[in-house]
Amino acid sequence: MVMKMKVSWIKYEKDARSFRLPEALGFDVFKLHDLEQTDNTIKNLIKEQYDTIIISNEVAGFSEDIIKKYQRDKDIKIVISFDKD
Repeated sequence: MVMKMKVSWIKYEKDARSFRLPEALGFDVFKLHDLEQTDNTIKNLIKEQYDTIIISNEVAGFSEDIIKKYQRDKDIKIVISFDKD
């Protein structure tokens, strides 16, 4: 059985620095117009069977579900990408 990982990235639309390489390579990088939509976007990506979601640090601050719902979920991996500054 071959396991396929479906990965996405989420960033704020005004963030020009985060996830430039995945975006340039054509990977699924989603840009949020409204940071208040972070949890809804995560839920929609999970419905679309993304199992690994990488979010920018800025976006992570707008999610209440990351810790509450997904911290112990073994099927969904949410990774927060911290700035190097």
